[in-house]
Amino acid sequence: MELDIVELSRLQFAMTAMYHFLFVPLTLGLSILVAIMETVYVMTGRPIWRQMTKFWGTLFGINFVLGVATGITMEFQFGMNWSYYSHYVGDIFGAPLAIEGLMAFFMEATFVGLFFFGWEKLSRTAHLVVTWLVAIGSNFSALWILIANGWMQNPVGAEFNPLSMRMEMTSFFEVMFNEVAQAKFVHTVSAGYVTASVFVLGVSAWYMLRGQHFELARRSIAVAAAFGLASAFSVVILGDESGYNATHSQKMKLAAIEGMWETQPAPAEFTLLGLPDQEARETKYAVHVPYVMGLIGTRSLTTEIPGIDDLVAQAETRVRSGIVAYDALMQIREAKGNVSDEVKATFEDHSKDLGFAFLLKRYVDDPRLATEEQIVKASNDTVPTVWPLFWSFRLMVALGFSFIVVLGYFFVVANWKGMQFPRWALRLGVAIIPAPWIAAELGWFTAEFGRQPWTVDGVLPTAMSVSHLSVADLAITLAGFVAFYTVLFIIEMGLMIKYIKKGPYMDVTESQEWQRKHELRLQSSGDTAPIPAE
Repeated sequence: MELDIVELSRLQFAMTAMYHFLFVPLTLGLSILVAIMETVYVMTGRPIWRQMTKFWGTLFGINFVLGVATGITMEFQFGMNWSYYSHYVGDIFGAPLAIEGLMAFFMEATFVGLFFFGWEKLSRTAHLVVTWLVAIGSNFSALWILIANGWMQNPVGAEFNPLSMRMEMTSFFEVMFNEVAQAKFVHTVSAGYVTASVFVLGVSAWYMLRGQHFELARRSIAVAAAFGLASAFSVVILGDESGYNATHSQKMKLAAIEGMWETQPAPAEFTLLGLPDQEARETKYAVHVPYVMGLIGTRSLTTEIPGIDDLVAQAETRVRSGIVAYDALMQIREAKGNVSDEVKATFEDHSKDLGFAFLLKRYVDDPRLATEEQIVKASNDTVPTVWPLFWSFRLMVALGFSFIVVLGYFFVVANWKGMQFPRWALRLGVAIIPAPWIAAELGWFTAEFGRQPWTVDGVLPTAMSVSHLSVADLAITLAGFVAFYTVLFIIEMGLMIKYIKKGPYMDVTESQEWQRKHELRLQSSGDTAPIPAE
């Protein structure tokens, strides 16, 4: 029954997180794209760029509201569904979330109102500053959330207090500049930039296929293709950096993604395709690319990457060490800290493995009473289910490289004088709109599912983190969340489609004023060139 509670709690959080992440990437990317468009408007004064800013800003606003509505629920879930986790690591995990709420969220929430209602109240420069503050606030929000998540993947800057039975922060600097968190931040926001770029490109391509809003669509494609191409390269580069970090901090995740059961001689091969068989502990019909995994994972040709079987053997050693730590911990708690220096030293020597002893609580209340069979089971539990990780990672990577190709093509055509977009390319631009969301969801799945069985890697197992809830409580709330979030998603899709079909609004007065000023400039310079169409 406890396992049912764990799985339902995981399913509920996964559902809310992945629903929420339908909105986050577009918010991150559109905020920057809108700021870029308004910057061009302020620099040139051309009304078409104000029209673009307002149009794409409207779609940003719809998405932003739905993102906020779905994101708030997730933070409450830490108290509702993961109360022991909140108790155990709240001193560390809560700090970046609090900063995100106090600094980033209030910043973007305040200035987003000025963005929509300040067009006639603020000067052009002041409104541009507001737009950039919205974009910066949105990205700062992602930063602090990913610092919290990065700590779960690589728990640095903290230590366990045996008297309070909690993790306590020892260095906020280490938590903030955690290498895993920083790589995840840039990788994630870059993926959001690609998502928004493909969205803008696809909608603009749809307008061009229908022969509507040509000037807005052409300029939007030019901006989205340039910004998206640079972001797509960043996604690939930072994805590679995440793989390198995993070699140090999450070796089991990396081995599972590769379907690598046995340690290979350096440099390791990259498995391009295959069929992982967890029962047989092999990847069948594997197609290998020599050297690539060694270069990605170690940046060298001489360092080996451990396979799953060797990592399980290491985990068994750490489980046994953790049992020693658990025994010393119980003595410290029973004596309220008044124990011999020998007991304290024993705990200090083995405390880094305490989390592995907690893996045994799935099978026995007191890890010290675990049988050899239970120790072996707990060691094998450190292996996540391989085939979903194997295939989700490869599909994500394939999509990532496809974005480079597509955005690169649109970038070249948009900037090559005299070239026009063929209809097949415009249709392709429309067809790939959902692809970045698929890639982003696959990325989150790979990162979070690959961490199992840990909530905090090597520190706190997922099975220990949950609240004491009934299966009925979880099933009812899960169904409620699915229904509510589905309604929100339908509402968002309806609003987005409505405003895309409606198209941009042109401020006729400003357009006429700009054309009059432009004509006067031409006359004063003696130039008789026609006024460009807006």
